Amino acid sequence: MTDHDIPTGMRADARESWPPRELIDSFLGNFDFEFRPGEATDIADTAAAQEAARRFRDVLGRFASGVTVITSVAGDEPVGMTCQSFSSISLDPPLVMFSPAKTSRAWPLIQRSGHFCVNFLAAGQEDLSNVMASRGTDKFAGLEWSLSKTGAPLFDGIVGYVDCTVHAVHEAGDHYVVIGRVQDMDFTVGASGETPDPLLYFQGAYRTVT
Repeated sequence: MTDHDIPTGMRADARESWPPRELIDSFLGNFDFEFRPGEATDIADTAAAQEAARRFRDVLGRFASGVTVITSVAGDEPVGMTCQSFSSISLDPPLVMFSPAKTSRAWPLIQRSGHFCVNFLAAGQEDLSNVMASRGTDKFAGLEWSLSKTGAPLFDGIVGYVDCTVHAVHEAGDHYVVIGRVQDMDFTVGASGETPDPLLYFQGAYRTVT
């Protein structure tokens, strides 16, 4: 930092007292999950561009979506990311898609593994969503999970899942569109035949069907 970069009122030696970047990130959460579309995207610093971006986010935030966790295993270590932008796209062949940001740290690891499992989160799994959205080094510590057919982490208590191999990847602006070919799938059925209520996201907050 040069002298002309120092904000008015800040001591010249202030930088030496700053905490390390890793500590700052741990306080802020440093999420790898865009709760609203484009939230992590850099927008041109003009009033018109900022207003258009906010309008886009606010309108898309009115679309209620389920919350999923995309998992895989890379280098014998589990990896996961929280994702709203998931959808089915084809029955024959069975294809689904999700859309990670280009800034995502988890996606390159998932891509290299060649497979992933989409866990549909249930009501009450907000903590799991938040943990998987963070950029912690050991996000799976203390969590209950098993291996899916492709070898990706499969969490307990979820609504359902689809287990996939990476079929295709396309660039789409500041995101990728990832197409997965379904290899296995199932959903949870309780002792009385009931399925857990889903975890939803709407207008910047978690919701449930109740």
